Parts: sequence; C-alpha cells; structure tokens
Amino acid sequence: QEQLVESGGGLVQPGGSLRLSCTASGFDLRYYAIGWFRQAPGKAREGVSCISVGHSRFYLDSVKGRFTVSRDNAVNTAFLQMDSLKAEDAAVYYCAAVRVVAGGVCYMDPEHYYDYWGQGTPVTVSS
Repeated sequence: QEQLVESGGGLVQPGGSLRLSCTASGFDLRYYAIGWFRQAPGKAREGVSCISVGHSRFYLDSVKGRFTVSRDNAVNTAFLQMDSLKAEDAAVYYCAAVRVVAGGVCYMDPEHYYDYWGQGTPVTVSS
C-alpha cells in the first residue's frame, strides 16, 4: 500500500525541540518533492517548509532559523527538526509528496497538487 506516515509529534515546552518524520511506503521517495504543512484549530492549513529532490530547502518566514527540513532517501524518510518551539507552532503537522521532474522545485502551497498526504501528527507547545 502506497502511503506516507508521519511520526514524532507530541507535547513539548516552549523553547523545546521535536523531530518529525515522514516515512514513505510502497513508493520511492527519492523522486518526490516533500512539503511540510500545519493546521491549527480554526485556521487554514499553511506551508511550513519543503525540500526538493535535489535537497533545495524553503521555509515559512516565521520558522526560519528554528526549523530544518531534511531527507534520507536510504530510509525513504523526510524529517522536520523543530527547535525553539513557540506556542504559535502548535498544530497538526502534515507531510505531502509530489513526483517531480525538476530537481530543484518543491511546493509550500497547500493548494498545490500532491500525490500523497500523511495522516498528520499533533504538536502541542505548552508549559
């Protein structure tokens, strides 16, 4: 079965860190651009970061310097390292994958077509 599965969410204190994983099964993630998105209660889904096939990285301004996106094709997984977490980072985080031809592109627009979406993993930031 072809799917993306996120993991690594949880409860963390402000200033803490979490690392989210996005693991693909049934398809080879190396040919796919990856996007990370989040949705807080009552808010629209927003793009947080993305990483291209060629490892180009892009970030939402509010997470630059705190979040780091990466991928390890050997284990068919993408990661989102989140440091210095703030209360406003709390949301359900999703990853998505889209097969691309160009190695340098990825998409942070949640309205962009993606081949696969994960089920989401919740992140709570609270003391």
